[in-house]
Amino acid sequence: MRHLLKTTALLATFGPRAFAAPEIVLADFEKSTYEPWSVTGEAFGPGPAQGALPGQMGVDGFHGKGLVNTFSNGDDTTGTLTSPEFRIERKFIGFLLGGGKNEQALALQLLVDGKVVRSATGTNNQPGGSETLQQDSWDVSDLAGKKAVLKIVDDAKGGWGHLTVDHIVQTDTRPKGMVSGAERSFAATTRYLNIPIKNGAPKRVVTLLVDGKPVVRNDIELADGAADWWAPMDVSEWKGKKLTLRVDKLHEDSKALVAIDPANEIKNSDNLYEEPLRGQFHFSPKRGWNNDPNGMVFYNGEYHLFFQHNPYGWGWGNMHWGHAVSKDLVHWEELSPKLLPDDMGPMFSGGAVVDWKNTSGFGKDGKPPMVLFYTASGNPTVQGMAYSNDGRHFTKYEGNPILKEITPGNRDPKVVWHEPTKQWVMLLWVEVDRANTMQFFTSPNLKEWTFASRTDGFFECPEFFEAPMEGDESNKKWVLMGASSDYRIGSFDGKTFTPETPMLPGQRGKDFYAAQAFTNEPDGRHILIGWWRTETRGMPFNQSMSIPLDLHLIKTAEGPRMTFTPVKELEVLRAKSHRIQPLSLKPGDKNPLDEIRAELVEVRAEFEPGDADEVVFNIRDAMVIYDAKKQELSVNGHRAPAPLIDGKQRLTIFCDRIGIEAFASDGLCFLPLPFNTKGENRRLYLETRGGEAKITSLEVHELCSAWKKK
Repeated sequence: MRHLLKTTALLATFGPRAFAAPEIVLADFEKSTYEPWSVTGEAFGPGPAQGALPGQMGVDGFHGKGLVNTFSNGDDTTGTLTSPEFRIERKFIGFLLGGGKNEQALALQLLVDGKVVRSATGTNNQPGGSETLQQDSWDVSDLAGKKAVLKIVDDAKGGWGHLTVDHIVQTDTRPKGMVSGAERSFAATTRYLNIPIKNGAPKRVVTLLVDGKPVVRNDIELADGAADWWAPMDVSEWKGKKLTLRVDKLHEDSKALVAIDPANEIKNSDNLYEEPLRGQFHFSPKRGWNNDPNGMVFYNGEYHLFFQHNPYGWGWGNMHWGHAVSKDLVHWEELSPKLLPDDMGPMFSGGAVVDWKNTSGFGKDGKPPMVLFYTASGNPTVQGMAYSNDGRHFTKYEGNPILKEITPGNRDPKVVWHEPTKQWVMLLWVEVDRANTMQFFTSPNLKEWTFASRTDGFFECPEFFEAPMEGDESNKKWVLMGASSDYRIGSFDGKTFTPETPMLPGQRGKDFYAAQAFTNEPDGRHILIGWWRTETRGMPFNQSMSIPLDLHLIKTAEGPRMTFTPVKELEVLRAKSHRIQPLSLKPGDKNPLDEIRAELVEVRAEFEPGDADEVVFNIRDAMVIYDAKKQELSVNGHRAPAPLIDGKQRLTIFCDRIGIEAFASDGLCFLPLPFNTKGENRRLYLETRGGEAKITSLEVHELCSAWKKK
């Protein structure tokens, strides 16, 4: 009788019937221990996790309170978790799975007779990513009645070296999960394909094919339902061709492909450049992420600002070179992204030159080419270049790479022309035996490069230029700067940089990084722009650039130093000016700025501290304080040395919606500090504490938006 019942049950499970048999839960991980599963190694911890573990991003998408999470003590722990033997009694085994993507080292496995017959891994193998578990399943109908074992394997170390698993069931109804290779095709008749983005959603590999040939691949947080924002993919260069977007995996219920909107405008951009957290005189891209400025050069009457750009995400990833141009360093027009990721990898930072003598042969019709230098951050990491004869269309050099990998991760080529030796010089950050080095290479034609020398102590994103000492045009020095903006001043013979100063601090603030100066600046100036880490949650864009800074070398009692001051072009933003008469100010006096209300503001003040302990500016609730006793400037508590010069302090403050950039001591102190201002608070205040100060000059300029055309 028992055998008859068993046979009947199996027929009901795998044969024709009017209803599905109930699910069999193989594991829900809701207990405090893994019993009766067996554990090896340290990756699984003492028992199921209750979500994210220390040091981990938020984990979601699991059922109940518990799950398997192999992030115990970080990504470098390893181990296995093995189930008791069970019989396969349904058509499918469903499960929730997340974490790292590594088919060999991270896997949920199904074993029959000791052999792996099914295997699945996570979805993340690049920085960023999502800790959301996703529904997946195996069709096991061909294994009916066999005895099997489940095994969770974590043999991976480093980033995304962990797996998350939950709710493993046998079922006759295939769980709605992921489909592979989902596609949608379009005729290229519009400028954009507007792609729906959901911040924090699992990243999908989205490949653009043009007439059936893959052009670019991006990892995109596609919105399966309602979008947080829309990312425009500029497809105008393929007008008239057939476009196909292919997604590696997409949930069966996803509306992402259906929602893609071909249009000539960016979807939901009615308030473009007027968003609450949009810097009004700091460059930021229309959509997506930006970081390092790249390839800054003056060419064909325009300043070209390229930048590290993720057009399809609020966070870092998919590194393209974004592109914007300006006639005046203030009003920027964003163009389509350049240098799309290719088979050599994403396009990391680099520089640009104008090849006036056409040493590369890229020029035509007597016009010198603009040449871009970038890091292709694949495996290996190599250096490449691209060129343009109009500043709009760029061709990657067919002979790339121009410099092969030296050590893993070598990056950020900066190229300059050295007139005395009539050759090009490239600086490249290279890590050697855990030491940060800048390596120098030379070339007659931008194509073949020869190692020349190295200088230690600088990390990433080199900047290198020659400038005269102020007041002595014949006395020129070279400045070498790293990503932090710390710098050394010295001499350069075309091969070797010889420092004449110790390492000197550049900017004294916070979240200013990877700054680069324009080459070929028409007035011979050294105009620097840095990545300003201004986080703008809730916006369809993230991060921005600093205002342009004019660099000079001056003589001081301690030796030569570099100053940072706002470029004069910013004066065009002044919409209404207030000039306060000189006055003596002591504690308790009326606020001389009491009648002024401004959202965007430039303040310029000169004062003698006298016996005052502090001179205090409150700019829209940001406290900018000069400590006369310590001769320090602070912005919201962030302090930096700011010495008096001839007994006076000259202070310049620029306040935008996203923070303050303050300058003191005639530019010896540059203190940028990002923060998001409160729109309703536009009050300005000036007072002294502890004594009386003499205000010899005070100007307040209400500024207009650089995004609005006059």
